[in-house]
Amino acid sequence: MKNNLVVGLDDRQIKHLSGTCEGKKHDKKILDEEGVRFPDGIALYQDTGFQGHAPENITVHQPKKKPPNSTLSDADKERNRLISSVRIAVEPVIAGVKRCHIVKDVFRNTKQGYEDVVMELACGLHNYRSYRRSPGY
Repeated sequence: MKNNLVVGLDDRQIKHLSGTCEGKKHDKKILDEEGVRFPDGIALYQDTGFQGHAPENITVHQPKKKPPNSTLSDADKERNRLISSVRIAVEPVIAGVKRCHIVKDVFRNTKQGYEDVVMELACGLHNYRSYRRSPGY
């Protein structure tokens, strides 16, 4: 099972959670089917799994893949490093969601729709924890 997350870099809050899908479904296909909309003028740092996803009025930053039988230029490698240094902030958010072990372990409940409820609760708990830890609280 898998979900896509949209995370705000400034506050480390989860802004969007996709529906739960089977693990073999491609990330970009999930995003296209969900019809996620972003505010105009933002910078979107996305994974290479979203190759070809470029919404209008948004600046998309995505690492460049290595061409087949070739290497990346030094400029491309440096750009990829800069993008990764920004995107690395998302990893603690994912770890914060997975603190609820029911999300990362095999989910054995057979009732329809419970996977989504469990993931929403885990994301809500993460957002609550990060809100309570914010300096302005």
